[in-house]
Amino acid sequence: MAGDILSQSEIDALLSAISTGEMDADELKKEESSKKVKVYDFKRALRFSKDQVRSLTRIHDNFARLLTTYFSAQLRTYIQIMVGSVDQLPYEEFIRSIPKMTVLNVFEVQPLQGRILMEVSPNIAYAMMDRIMGGIGASVNKIDTLTEIETKIISNIFEKSLENYQEAWESIIEIEPIMEEFEVNPQFLQMVSPNETVVVISLNVQVGEVSGMINLCIPHVVLEPIIPRLSAHYWMQSDRKEPKSIEIEALKSQIQLADLTVSAELGSSELSIQDFLQLHPGDVIQLDSSIDKPLVVKIGDKPKFIGQPGKLNKKIAVQIIDHLSRGDEDRE
Repeated sequence: MAGDILSQSEIDALLSAISTGEMDADELKKEESSKKVKVYDFKRALRFSKDQVRSLTRIHDNFARLLTTYFSAQLRTYIQIMVGSVDQLPYEEFIRSIPKMTVLNVFEVQPLQGRILMEVSPNIAYAMMDRIMGGIGASVNKIDTLTEIETKIISNIFEKSLENYQEAWESIIEIEPIMEEFEVNPQFLQMVSPNETVVVISLNVQVGEVSGMINLCIPHVVLEPIIPRLSAHYWMQSDRKEPKSIEIEALKSQIQLADLTVSAELGSSELSIQDFLQLHPGDVIQLDSSIDKPLVVKIGDKPKFIGQPGKLNKKIAVQIIDHLSRGDEDRE
């Protein structure tokens, strides 16, 4: 690592200390050979790999873009939403980190078990409500004195946004988010045990002149059934997924009904514009191909076969002799 590399002045000082006896070389060797112990906090177990965290970040980047479009249309003002951070920590630590009074939307994501928490900064929630009510988007934090009408308006704003959350996850799993509970005091909310690992996705939100955060808290137990799908290996496999045999047969049957233009080229000739303008009925144009030379048969405008002219049942016909090789097709 770059942090372990000594500069030339540090190397000179180290050699000088050893030569003068200020530092013992044997002690340095003992320290180097001793085992290095890394501190691990069992209360803060990391249950998601970096690869899985990257997948969650990618999903919620898409969610942030969808939310930006949705809220811009609903509120008719400048909206900017982007992922700020993705962390994993104990549920108790997350609850302690959010304000004592805030906007908490709890929703289920069937068929997954458990619930997801969306915590919205009161500044953002009030600015959105003010825009919905026809205001300029001013923010007044009085979350502890919400009226029933204000509660219903704020709850509806975020309940409708869950359709975007469903769309953001559709590449991994088909979910059906359902708003279950609206709360303002996190102390009254106990979704999982205090030591349960949760993933917290923080979204930076700008509503006009007001800025704040939206935090999505997803317990490990919710994502546990689909954790294998959050790896890069799954994404690569799904990209290379082989089509089913029934799909191949259906595709073949549809292709076989397509109409194609088949033409046989007897030859070609080059004329000047002056000669072309002087052509009259009965004039003969000499072609550049011999009478005994095979014809080029085209499918659409692509040369595909060689054939010979003839008659079938008193009608002009062309008999296919052979396929053109790919190199010959390109030269035609």
